[in-house]
Amino acid sequence: MKQIPNLFTLLNLIFGCIAIVFTLQNGIITFTNDEGTQLLDIPEKIWMASLFIGLAAVVDFLDGFIARLFKASSEMGKQLDSLADVVSFGVAPGMIIYQFLRLSFAQQVDGLESSALSLYLAFVIPAAAAYRLAKFNLDNTQQYSFKGVPVPAVGLLIASFPLIYWNVNEAWVIQLLLNKWFLYGVIISVSYLMVSNVPMLSLKFKDYSFANNWPKYFLIFLAISAILVLKWLAVPAIFIIYVLVSLLFKNKIA
Repeated sequence: MKQIPNLFTLLNLIFGCIAIVFTLQNGIITFTNDEGTQLLDIPEKIWMASLFIGLAAVVDFLDGFIARLFKASSEMGKQLDSLADVVSFGVAPGMIIYQFLRLSFAQQVDGLESSALSLYLAFVIPAAAAYRLAKFNLDNTQQYSFKGVPVPAVGLLIASFPLIYWNVNEAWVIQLLLNKWFLYGVIISVSYLMVSNVPMLSLKFKDYSFANNWPKYFLIFLAISAILVLKWLAVPAIFIIYVLVSLLFKNKIA
């Protein structure tokens, strides 16, 4: 029974590995539109990477729930959880950003000949994720709140990019996701937020009273509203809302 939570944690890791495989299988392809213009794109299979990162997030939630249910929490489980999170919410999302950077550069004149360092900046994300998780493992004060944005939140944010790219029919959204400066901004922003000591809300509850938890309930209300109104764009919107609400109510974060 004590190993059941660890099996779920390892399933998280496996889903992260599968997400990486789907990301790596997608090279840049060329096609010609109805006007005869040659265009560049990434095959849609990359959205499968988003799916498996999402499944990893579900399993990541379940392993903690099951560990509490069976009273099987352990130091080994804590370490395994962080190792799995580095892969599923650090490396896999880093690979997604890498592919979007490739596509961004490929649309420029001689873009495919750009320095590899321009693409390797995507791997600052898994590096920041590893640092944040190592710091978390050494800090026993983050049970009901976080210092810095949790790694799974960043992983889910970036996992939404391929889904938004192929499901939101708005030119400005596509242009933004293919803008290298936007992508570099995402890399810098999320990496900083992960390694920082900025107080962030956790959805773990000591009790469920409104008086002690109203910032969390407010966040949940805004998240549900964003899903109903923005649909696919809700994920980045919820991430931004999460950061802003945490900053706004940082004095109430215990």
